[in-house]
Amino acid sequence: MSRNLIKEGMKKVVGGWRKEFPILDGHPIGQQHGEEVVKSIEKLKRGDDKCKEFRIYRWSPHNPNQKPYFQSFFLHLPSCGPMVLDALQKIKGEVDSSLTYRRSCREGICGSCAMNINGVNTVACLKPIDTDTSRPMTITPLPHLFVIKDLVVDLSNFYHQYKSIEPWLKTRNPPPEGKEYRQTPEERKKLDGLYECILCACCTSSCPSYWWNPEEFLGPAALINTYRWISDSRDDFANERLQAITEDERRLYRCRAIGNCTACCPKSLRPSEAISKMKTKHLTGIPVETLSNNRKTSH
Repeated sequence: MSRNLIKEGMKKVVGGWRKEFPILDGHPIGQQHGEEVVKSIEKLKRGDDKCKEFRIYRWSPHNPNQKPYFQSFFLHLPSCGPMVLDALQKIKGEVDSSLTYRRSCREGICGSCAMNINGVNTVACLKPIDTDTSRPMTITPLPHLFVIKDLVVDLSNFYHQYKSIEPWLKTRNPPPEGKEYRQTPEERKKLDGLYECILCACCTSSCPSYWWNPEEFLGPAALINTYRWISDSRDDFANERLQAITEDERRLYRCRAIGNCTACCPKSLRPSEAISKMKTKHLTGIPVETLSNNRKTSH
């Protein structure tokens, strides 16, 4: 019964009712995952004898002399939810309670369940299970971060760098009438594609520039959030924010525009584009939107 409800709900989201679910518009990864879920549910019928192998990275600080290893778990797919997080929950609840991972909202909002699934960084709650039982799903921690236990990594440096950009509204004057800082619809629209970041660290941990210089380079997540505040019409410290990340050129210019961050973002954001716009603004002193408008006018 519950599987039928999920199927009908996803049909509404990715099918004929898409116009009433604008949250998926402009989010190709979300649309792709939704369509995959519908297809996988259609393939699975309750009672089918389909078992899927999940190869999961295991390491525990309680056994420091034991090297990390992969442990295989086999799940009956028709009795499991459609997402990878559902499989992890089933394994922890019914097979091995020692399996350790982070999770919270299970709706792609908190970013807690970020991990590497089949070689791609993503959040487990939004990643559909591959129903092809001839090949396993391989699940590992986010790459190039210290592992605390199993799929849990140390994000201390990641959050420290995020804190360093001062991710809050900074103004010189109180709001008019002491109530609120206002924006026009056009000013608010500039924040689309920036504010949706859920700090899952998928982009940062997929970036080779960050792998090489995690102490110096801020990483895509911190930088896209920097640009979010630089772009906010209510913030009075855009120039100071830009100066702060360029006083040491390694904080921004270590980015080599590889594009892994944009390719793996589970929210379909474009950190590489935000970084490029900040470089343009820093080098020319002119917002990249103004430069674009000038080009259109000259042509």
